[in-house]
Amino acid sequence: MNQIVLATKNKGKIKEMRELLAPMNIEVLSLADFAPVDDAEENGATFAENAMIKARYYFAHTGTPCLADDSGLEVDALDGRPGVYSARYSGEDATDKTNNAKVLCEMEGVEREKRTARFRCAMALVGDNIELTTDGTCEGLLLTEERGDGGFGYDPFFYVAKFDRTLAEMSSEEKNAISHRGAAVRKMAELIAEMMSK
Repeated sequence: MNQIVLATKNKGKIKEMRELLAPMNIEVLSLADFAPVDDAEENGATFAENAMIKARYYFAHTGTPCLADDSGLEVDALDGRPGVYSARYSGEDATDKTNNAKVLCEMEGVEREKRTARFRCAMALVGDNIELTTDGTCEGLLLTEERGDGGFGYDPFFYVAKFDRTLAEMSSEEKNAISHRGAAVRKMAELIAEMMSK
């Protein structure tokens, strides 16, 4: 396996994944390197189901081993929402800004110690006779005001106590070392390395 296509059009995600996969000496392509295709229909009930749906769909389209992830924010005070709806939580035309605003509105009045949340990522790799899955989490607290201008999505509000910073205040190297996506990619890299050594 010398090529992998990332099943995403999210530039922030592509940048992160390329950095995480760099040590493997695998050429990392994106969907922009192939003919346009309609988006996969992410109708799974879990992150793992959605990741597999995307990986199978875009592998069929590109003919290249496809790595897909589905990830999002789970807030304990919101019974796990936004969950699989994280990217479109505020509606069809959702943006990072509107999604964050909706979550903050729903969290209004919740005490700091009860603002626990986690980012969860499920990852799937699909190729010829290959279907692999991994996952990862990152625990934190949701702040009431954004901090930092890095990252994307809910990162400016996601505070990691161990580092006394939000994900948006960390360098990409620091974030990748502790993030849900970083954990899932590292597990996937181990599975790929095992597979390639056989």
